[in-house]
Amino acid sequence: MPFAALQDPDGTYLIDRHTILTAPAIQVLASTQAQQQQVRQANLQEPLVIGDPTMPPLSLVPGETAEFLQPLPGAEQEAIAIANLLDTAPLLGDAATKSAVVQQMPNARIIHLATHGILDESQGLNGGVVLAADGTGEFNDGLLTAAEIAQMDLNADLVVLSACNTGQGRITGDGVIGLSRSLILAGVPSVVVSLWAVPDAPTGELMVEFYRQLEQTNNKAQALRQAMLNIREEYPNPIAWAAFTLIGEAE
Repeated sequence: MPFAALQDPDGTYLIDRHTILTAPAIQVLASTQAQQQQVRQANLQEPLVIGDPTMPPLSLVPGETAEFLQPLPGAEQEAIAIANLLDTAPLLGDAATKSAVVQQMPNARIIHLATHGILDESQGLNGGVVLAADGTGEFNDGLLTAAEIAQMDLNADLVVLSACNTGQGRITGDGVIGLSRSLILAGVPSVVVSLWAVPDAPTGELMVEFYRQLEQTNNKAQALRQAMLNIREEYPNPIAWAAFTLIGEAE
C-alpha cells in the first residue's frame, strides 16, 4: 500500500500532513530497534553505491532461456550523483559484480543499489537485485537473491534498493517475505524499497534529493517525505514519487 499517496476527501495526500515509516510486523519493529543500537556501535563510515551494473542473462525458472535486461543509464547517473554527495566512488557497469558487491556490503555504512529488481511473488526469496556477472557460468550468475541476503551479516545503517518492485514479495500472515525482510534479517535497521516498477528519470531525482535531505535532517523518514514533496512539484502523478517506502527505523 503506497501510504504516502492516500488522499482524504479534500484530495490532500497523507504525505502532506504526516511523516511515514512502516514495519511489516511487530516482531520486526522490535528487531530493527535492537539492530539500530548495534549499527551505532559498529561506527562504519564508508558508503557503497552501485549503479547500472552490466546486465547478465537471467531466468527465474531453471531450464528456461535466460534473457538480458535492458541497461539503466538513469541509474548510472543517479549513482554518480549520490556517490558525489556521500564522498565516495560508485561501482558501475562491469565493476559492479556480485562478488565485489557482496564483499563490500558488510563493511558499508550506507548501501545504495540502483539497478533492476527481480520480483518473486510465489516464494519471496528467489527474487533479488541484478548485478554484473562474475563469469562463473553458474545459474543466474549476477543475481543477488533475497535468500542470499538473509544469510549475510550486515552492519549498514541504511540500505536503499532503487529498483523496481523491491518492496514486494510473498504475502504472509507475518508480512511480506522478500528483499526488505531479508535485509532486516541480515541486520539492517532501515530499508528503503519500492512498491512498483518505478520510472527511471523521476526515481533518480527522488533518490538524489533524498540524500540531500538526509544530510540536513539525519532522519530518514523526514528526508524521504521532503524528497517526495519536492519531486512532486515536477512530477505530480503519484506513480513518479510515491513508490518508495521506509521500513524500520527513522533515525
